[in-house]
Amino acid sequence: QVQLVESGGGLVQAGGSLRLSCAASGRTFSRYVMGWFRQTPGKEREFVAAISWSGGRTAYVDSVKGRFTISRDNAKNTVYLQMNSLKPEDAALYYCAADRMATGWGIKFGIADFSSWGQGTQVTVSS
Repeated sequence: QVQLVESGGGLVQAGGSLRLSCAASGRTFSRYVMGWFRQTPGKEREFVAAISWSGGRTAYVDSVKGRFTISRDNAKNTVYLQMNSLKPEDAALYYCAADRMATGWGIKFGIADFSSWGQGTQVTVSS
């Protein structure tokens, strides 16, 4: 497992941008598929985006396609989530997640698929 620490959350006006970062410990980060999830009070945690360990494959929930971009820098053991054109409904606690993957093009989507989780970073969007 890896240890994950998210940062970059904050308060932004609707239409604004934020970039979340997730720093991972461990020497095998480059063999981990990474994901971002979000959760609001009273609701289930939902998938937002994921990226294969090669970086060559990404996936997004429909509601963020065209606005959010997930990327990674394996040399820095960090995964990013660039969030543009933010909407009030994007406000949530955002979690970074990781899991080992055998192939560079593999990707995961489910909460149960990820074995390591960060503590979350809060994103607030004012209307």
